[in-house]
Amino acid sequence: MIRRTKIVATLGPATSSYEVLTKCIQAGANVVRLNFSHGTAEQHATSSELVRKIAKENDVEVAIMADLQGPKLRIGKFIEGSVTLNAGAHFILDTEHPLDAGNSQVVGVEYKALADDIQSGDILLLDDGRLVMEALNVSDHQIECLVLTGGKLSDNKGINRQGGGLSAPALTEKDKRDIRYAAEMDVDYVAVSFPRRKEDLELARELIKETKTNPQLIAKIERAEIVTNLHLMDEIIVASDGVMIARGDLGVEIGDATLISVQKHIIQRARELNRIVITATQMMESMISNPIPTRAEVFDVANAVLDGTDAVMLSAETAVGQYPIEVIQAMSRACVGAEKQLTEMVRSKSRFVARIDEAIAISAMETANLLDGVKAIVCLSESGATPKWMSRIRSGIPIYSLSRHYKTHAKVCLMRGVYPISFDPTQYERSEVNKAAIALLKAKGIVQDGEQVVLTKGDNIGLEGGTNALKILTVGRVN
Repeated sequence: MIRRTKIVATLGPATSSYEVLTKCIQAGANVVRLNFSHGTAEQHATSSELVRKIAKENDVEVAIMADLQGPKLRIGKFIEGSVTLNAGAHFILDTEHPLDAGNSQVVGVEYKALADDIQSGDILLLDDGRLVMEALNVSDHQIECLVLTGGKLSDNKGINRQGGGLSAPALTEKDKRDIRYAAEMDVDYVAVSFPRRKEDLELARELIKETKTNPQLIAKIERAEIVTNLHLMDEIIVASDGVMIARGDLGVEIGDATLISVQKHIIQRARELNRIVITATQMMESMISNPIPTRAEVFDVANAVLDGTDAVMLSAETAVGQYPIEVIQAMSRACVGAEKQLTEMVRSKSRFVARIDEAIAISAMETANLLDGVKAIVCLSESGATPKWMSRIRSGIPIYSLSRHYKTHAKVCLMRGVYPISFDPTQYERSEVNKAAIALLKAKGIVQDGEQVVLTKGDNIGLEGGTNALKILTVGRVN
């Protein structure tokens, strides 16, 4: 059974070698993530070049995502590397304290406007919620806190306010520089961290346009104020090409119990609005140090798949974990297991569509699902729009996106149930295109004589947005 859900694997020290990265791609990584919160631009450029080389050697399409750091609010460093704080102790967060001189009483904070965003009584969560503090007194640059849940606190840990509401801008100066670096690497996706409104995505898109490149834009949903305002959430989804449910910071701000229904809603809404959706964070975290996942982790991945996520993502598991290859294999097995249980995938509930190519995509999927014996759906695509619409509709039939453009291949690397194949229809006479496309699939062992295929294309070969034809073909009888 072909896996339909895509896997995003984060690169890091554990996956930096040619040998390990090759095995990760062979194990099924569809997209690699470069985490710009760590490493240098030069290191990321080296990684991207290596990915392109390995993908070409293995004749597979692997897309590259640059994930911007964003305004991750962090404390500074401690003189001894860490401190242990007990419940009931007082602790000060100080935006003017030296960032390398923290101790058991006070630590510096990088985000200078923190005190402006905090009021007495606010609950602060440090290190992804492992330590909990209540703000007692707030001055111009100091926040005196009461430790409610103690523990070990080490260098550069993040700060969240329960309920969200911190006003840091989505794109920092570092992010703006990193967009330029990502453009130089010709990445396929740029993920924006902590967007607060659609204008954050629009600014990122403008900065990307200045680089003369056109990667897809992924909005990471990780602020509480986004998921509590459904209109705002819809605006952010529509302003992006896809969304990532970044469950780490989001879960800290809204609580794990609320996160369950929020994840399901985001997946459903993204599909309804024809956007890609990635489910991320701690999906198989135990495999950082263990060779097999817990059953709870397998069920977590499976539930996201059953809800209709396009992709599931591995973070530390492949970046610094001891078993990067095994965790990709385990995630792939979990996806395939869940996909055996067909569920209704959600698409737009609107009765009408505005574009001919979208109508053709919907018709093709409904035809393939209703007609007994269809083995494949073949989509000749310039931009990737038609296979994206197809991927919104539930089907156990694989969708093959045939295109002459690498960037279109990269787009479909994140689309559920869509598989890219290089094919240039402009190299054939119009009357020969169908025959050549089916012959290519037959040569690859995808279809056999006598099997039926649903094919979509445009009468005007090579025209973007021109899909206007649907054909039902029998392999071996195409003319």
